[in-house]
Amino acid sequence: MSFQSALDVAVPALAAMKSRRKKPSASARSLERLAAARPPAARPSAAAAPSVVAEDPLPPAVDPSSIASLYDLRTAALACRRCPRLACSRTNVVFGVGNPRAELMFVGEAPGADEDEQGEPFVGRAGQLLTKIIAAMGLSRDDVYIGNVLKCRPDMPEGSTGNRKPRAEEMATCLPWLVRQIELIGPKCLVALGATALEGLTGSVEPMGKVRGRWLDFRGTPLMVTYHPAYLLRNQSISEKRKVWEDMLLVMEKLAMPVTERQRQFFTSASQQ
Repeated sequence: MSFQSALDVAVPALAAMKSRRKKPSASARSLERLAAARPPAARPSAAAAPSVVAEDPLPPAVDPSSIASLYDLRTAALACRRCPRLACSRTNVVFGVGNPRAELMFVGEAPGADEDEQGEPFVGRAGQLLTKIIAAMGLSRDDVYIGNVLKCRPDMPEGSTGNRKPRAEEMATCLPWLVRQIELIGPKCLVALGATALEGLTGSVEPMGKVRGRWLDFRGTPLMVTYHPAYLLRNQSISEKRKVWEDMLLVMEKLAMPVTERQRQFFTSASQQ
């Protein structure tokens, strides 16, 4: 076969292989920051042969509390099969995204279809609204960290659409990953987005009207609960938007962030005129 003939065969094959590659499971920027924050690996002694290759996934049964870096925690979570049904139905494990040293961390309930496809939390319509809320605080998604109680999209009956609420046992099984994630990031504040996220974090099933707007505690970290952005998409009332913004003002004050008078007036009757 001539060199040109070999190219004619090889180039289309390579292009086909490239087109079949799965989308990355998190943003490239977030992964770069995770890798940069990863502590240097210890050099193995000549007498001790390593049992696994450094880039191989950690065993699915690993205890998250034993993992010392966010990078390695993510690697282990990507291989998790503790919920067999979810592991079989998922497209991607949605670990989390953002600044691995963030002072503020948002926690949602579970990935939806868009998040499962892209491997990144809050990328659908609710995620776009969350991004706007973060921007109104004077921050960006790169400044905060965003994760979920559940790392896999809850499985749906064949042929059905939409998303379902995670079951209590699913959230309890997945919670150790989130707990270690929070411990490694060390945020000064947590924001639980919605009642399901609060239930997954604390076991509380109190209605949102009773818990939002006041500080709770999650294992020593201040916890603010507010409405999920999806709720605001369903309820366009200015009064409901104002409730969420009031919660964010409390978060900003807790973090000693500057708050302008204009920010304080968001979603008030005067600012709407």
